[in-house]
Amino acid sequence: MSEPEYETRISLYFRKPYPFHLPYSLIFSSQILTFSHKHIFSNKQRSSFSVIQEKSTMESFYQQVDKLEEVFIERLRAAIEIPSVSEQEDKRDNVFQMAKWLVHEMESLGIQVKQKDLGKQPGKDINLPPLIIGRYGSDPSKPTILAYSHYDVQPAALSDGWDDEPFELTQKEDGRLCGRGTSDDKGPLLNWLNMIQAFKKAGQEVPSNLVFCFEGMEESGSQGLADALKEESTGEFAKIDSVCITDTAWSTIDRPTLIRGLRGIMFYHINIDGAESDAHSGAFGGSLSEPMTDMVNLMASLVDSRGEILVPGIYDDVLPVSAEERKALGEIKMSKDSFDGGINGKLLHEDQADNLIARSRKPALSLHGIERASPGKGASTIIPGRILGRFSIRTVANMNIAKIDELVQTHLKARFQQLGSKNKLSVQLTGRGDWFFEEVDHWNYQAAIQATEKVWG
Repeated sequence: MSEPEYETRISLYFRKPYPFHLPYSLIFSSQILTFSHKHIFSNKQRSSFSVIQEKSTMESFYQQVDKLEEVFIERLRAAIEIPSVSEQEDKRDNVFQMAKWLVHEMESLGIQVKQKDLGKQPGKDINLPPLIIGRYGSDPSKPTILAYSHYDVQPAALSDGWDDEPFELTQKEDGRLCGRGTSDDKGPLLNWLNMIQAFKKAGQEVPSNLVFCFEGMEESGSQGLADALKEESTGEFAKIDSVCITDTAWSTIDRPTLIRGLRGIMFYHINIDGAESDAHSGAFGGSLSEPMTDMVNLMASLVDSRGEILVPGIYDDVLPVSAEERKALGEIKMSKDSFDGGINGKLLHEDQADNLIARSRKPALSLHGIERASPGKGASTIIPGRILGRFSIRTVANMNIAKIDELVQTHLKARFQQLGSKNKLSVQLTGRGDWFFEEVDHWNYQAAIQATEKVWG
């Protein structure tokens, strides 16, 4: 087998073509399970456990990976061609089509599948796509790994800067596979299926039991997921030994990265109501209390041009960065392009450690847009009667969502009162996801570290 090439991943937020390499990513998945198998039983001191003879076992598996490469690529091609964009509510059928296709692929490999109905999208008469729960293997002598991925994607079009049609799989001259979802997250998701197929073709057992959690609303705030996880915590997701999330970015575009923590998210909507309909600025400008003026003032009061959040008290519970941590962040081998994902953005921090601290260890507040609450074809000089502003906060370890929400609500309402506006304000926390931070000495991380070294060197 030739030396492994690197999988290239670019963060989903940049909306650029995501290159992807087969088969080395799925080999990594198999190695994680193999090393997890060894670690968990070593820690449990099971004398009856005999270590898998990796050389002979994996060599046969590698051979099947090479033989099945075109099969894997065609599977990815079929998935990419389904535009399962969850935020496009008028095209939600595409997400359901993706779910149906995925269930068929899973069942064809012998995976037991359950589609969990998540009901209606909150506040709307539209169904949420199902949470797909799969199970492969139930051997009590093996550890059970929960694998998470998602089958929905972000919008994409040639006008966004793609070289090729985003919903058609394109293979570049250097072997990279590009298309919406190749890296986030259909490619990583399908590698779990590809791995099972390669083991089956090699006539070998997968070294761990697998439970799959595949959702279809990750790109739209994972609506319905939290309740489903609670419901299944004593059901399908009970007795899980560890979790492997295949939906994260690398610190650079050419170096594998193991994630020990992720920032949380709080989505906000600011609504300002001034009039029942829009007005003409030529006739009414200067005589009305304009919602847009209020909104611009409120949005500007949230964050400054250096990225510092202006909400009083928001940094109070943020854990300080130790000298050792700063030193470690500064020593990570990164290219300059990896600082901004290659989008040529203007960096707030030229120092690598400061850049990584801003991206991972400090909270961030981003303004996403201001929209007319009642869109129409009005002229560009209209005065909107109602305005919707959107922003989000990325939370970090030790921050409490309820406390942060209280701080944000208090700040915005106080600022609005200072404006003396006659308009009506409402602030809504429309979505949330908590942060997580784990210790790397856990056997799950140790297995991942060994798997990374084994595959990528």
